[in-house]
Amino acid sequence: MKKWISASMATVMTVSVLTACAKPAEQSNTQGSSKPAEKTKFSISMRTLNFGHVEKSPNLNEDKWAKKLGELTNTELDFILVPHKEYEQKMIQMFATNDIPDVVMSSGGVNGRDMAGSVKAGVFLPLDDLLKEHGQNLLKKVPKKAWEQVSYQGKIYAIPEYLSNPSRRATFIRKDLLDQAGLPVPKTVDEYMTVLRKFKEMGVENPYMGRENFKYADTFFGAYDVYPYLTMYKQQGDQIVPKFFDTENMTKALQVYKTMFDEGLINKEFATINPTVFKNTILSGKAGIFSMNANELIQWETQLKANVPTAKLEIIPSPVGPDGKGGYYLYGPVPRSYFINKKVKDPAAIVKFFDWMVSDEAEKFFTFGIEGDTYTEANGKIDYKAPTTPQAVDEERYRQAFLWMVQDTTYNKGTLSLTEEGKRLMNVYDTTLANEGRDGITFEPALESSMKNPDISPGSDQAPPLLLQHMIKMVYGKEPISDWPKVIEEWKSKGGNEILKETNERFKNKDSGTVSMPRK
Repeated sequence: MKKWISASMATVMTVSVLTACAKPAEQSNTQGSSKPAEKTKFSISMRTLNFGHVEKSPNLNEDKWAKKLGELTNTELDFILVPHKEYEQKMIQMFATNDIPDVVMSSGGVNGRDMAGSVKAGVFLPLDDLLKEHGQNLLKKVPKKAWEQVSYQGKIYAIPEYLSNPSRRATFIRKDLLDQAGLPVPKTVDEYMTVLRKFKEMGVENPYMGRENFKYADTFFGAYDVYPYLTMYKQQGDQIVPKFFDTENMTKALQVYKTMFDEGLINKEFATINPTVFKNTILSGKAGIFSMNANELIQWETQLKANVPTAKLEIIPSPVGPDGKGGYYLYGPVPRSYFINKKVKDPAAIVKFFDWMVSDEAEKFFTFGIEGDTYTEANGKIDYKAPTTPQAVDEERYRQAFLWMVQDTTYNKGTLSLTEEGKRLMNVYDTTLANEGRDGITFEPALESSMKNPDISPGSDQAPPLLLQHMIKMVYGKEPISDWPKVIEEWKSKGGNEILKETNERFKNKDSGTVSMPRK
């Protein structure tokens, strides 16, 4: 179908989800508007997000949830799945070949690296007028901050999924192992190290579960407030600098990881552990402490118990550093957003499709599934049994998070409120996660000087390649950690000085771009 897909069929999966059409007499919905008499046909590219049900499915055309989505929205969708790990590369390829689907999912707003400047180049439609006429429910439901994230030069260019709580990632621990160790919940870095050493003594294969590029394995950089990420700039005197300029705390954080490496508290091959191996290792019961999005707690514990029936996962406060604080980087207001190609024949119908996503009908479908199949309802009360097998958990996650494209993605309140463990998880958001998290000065649109050189350009949760290679070498003992000031100078010499110039000019001259101050 598309050149950029056919050139890499081994890594980009294309499936046509031809969905059933409801009868015209059944087209009314809860929003008081009518669905179109004819099916709306459009292609949509989506990142697989490392979702098991998505990546393992031989043909999503046979997936009952996609079919039901088509029935409810009267659509015929062509899903173009972009592998999670190669997402940015494949997106850049897509724009380079100018073979662009009708709808394109972005992992963020208009200025993400995955969008390759396409909004500025005029590839997508401005949606303001279409939203006013066909997306009024979206305009009411989606927060202002999210719309700002998908706007360019005063116009809205995408329909965003949104996040009401920016503190999304958390520190997980095998509470059953902690109880077995006879130790209290750790709070400081030193207390965490004590627990990890005890787990090692107990025979836990991965006391702390590492992962390539420190992604979902950056716990201790948060303790020292030195995340080298896109949103992590700070004011130092009268200058704006990246947080990794704090040599004292950066070297302390790196030393923690080197100590873990030297003592076998983290896998010796952590630098090459991909997302799939990371998850499978945890679910097989071979990890003690790890980082993951908090909303995954119940599903991961269910899958873990299939292999280790006595296992218990719990979210605990992340380790605090010298300032008494800690936690992971705070997310922006838009995890995913959807852009409409300017060449689309009927963009109004596509806007209506997304507008339905925030309806009561949509919430019930995505949350509980199909009545008579996954839930029953009597006298207005829903009886929904949460899945218990790993495969069923993956399927629920796919329906609730992947297919439900526009929602508050903090957590699924509908299912969590049905169980005591779900209520406890919601409480974790209001207590533990509400009191932690790191943020910094953010520039929107993204820094042009940073985009010029990919080697020094950070991601939302990943250090620039230049920094990463030194960080890993230092942990592996191939370079002295004391050389961190030299790394900073190398960063400056390879374009960093231009970044410093732009950040300071934009900070002083706010009208040259949006400058957001830290939230915590």
